[in-house]
Amino acid sequence: MPTPVDLRDLSWIRGALQTAIALEHSTMPLYCAAMYSLEVQNYPSYNTIRSVLMEEMVHMAIAANMVAALGGSPAIKGLKPAYPGNGGLPGGVAPDLRPRLAKLSGAALESFMRLEAPLFVLNARQRDASYPTIGAFYDAVRDAIKRNAAAVERAVRLGGPANQVGGNLGYLTFDRDDPDPVASFLHALDIITEQGEGGGEGTVETAAETFQKEGSHYARFAELRYGRRYQPLDAVPFSRETEREFFTGEEIVWPVVINTLAVPADGYEAVLALDPRGPEVRKELESFDDAYTQMMLALDTTWNGPVETWWPSLGAAVTQMDQMRVRSCFTIMRNEIPPAVVARLEELYPREFRSLERYTNLARPVFYGPRFLNNAA
Repeated sequence: MPTPVDLRDLSWIRGALQTAIALEHSTMPLYCAAMYSLEVQNYPSYNTIRSVLMEEMVHMAIAANMVAALGGSPAIKGLKPAYPGNGGLPGGVAPDLRPRLAKLSGAALESFMRLEAPLFVLNARQRDASYPTIGAFYDAVRDAIKRNAAAVERAVRLGGPANQVGGNLGYLTFDRDDPDPVASFLHALDIITEQGEGGGEGTVETAAETFQKEGSHYARFAELRYGRRYQPLDAVPFSRETEREFFTGEEIVWPVVINTLAVPADGYEAVLALDPRGPEVRKELESFDDAYTQMMLALDTTWNGPVETWWPSLGAAVTQMDQMRVRSCFTIMRNEIPPAVVARLEELYPREFRSLERYTNLARPVFYGPRFLNNAA
């Protein structure tokens, strides 16, 4: 259960921002799995997903810098998001969502839209949760920062052992000499929520003065789902009922997608056991997981290692990100799951089969996809 409002002190704020790091990170493997599944990586769809993914990386960095500014040490290397998720995202956000690593599809895009949804597009049942949206979670953090403004400012003035990362890359950093650190924190939260959900009630655009009215993450995924560019309607507010009317612009051609099997909860273990090439495929999956693990370790060192090493550590993380893309697209996804094994999926995964079927076209050849297993201790 959420902590009562009157008990949300500085310690709670630090913990909530650490949860924010986990929350922002948990979106990235989902978007990567969809992006990697594109056969050719220069489609509008690829560029759209990549643009959202890059902003999620920035959001995670902002949250980590906020934790560091408050005297904490961002915990990154041990983040192990579970897919398929059983109760939404970290922190109990969007508890009706069941995120699953899968190829790009209508079902995946609907899941992404739910993940990035502003409150006003949800139904009554979805709204009846402590944190129905990412924005609602950040609203709670925003309120706690305002209630504890003096304590937040004192903590920033004292500083802590962790690094502020990315100032020369355009990421927001938080200096102990900032004349108004509370305002800087609130501004950072506004950036995260606006890029994700839009400028507020009745719109999925961002503000003109901040982001030049670019589409929110929700709007960008909706463009791919409807296959049309967003077109603003001056006289019509954006709502659940009018949403379709806003996506009538230039057609977005659907890309060629590698038909990967949505990753089961066991990380393909039952499938690998029946696949004659299972040992070879397992090595390729483990090679990807090692690159993912090394990326997480490098990111952790970026914030928590010696200050003079944060830049090369970040570079090491970026190198592993590229390795993940190469190993996924050019090795893992080139391995077809034998049709005889695909035919037994309902037997192998009786509780997951309907979901696997929803995210995978089982009438076509089916391939493996990346599992994103973080093996850091």
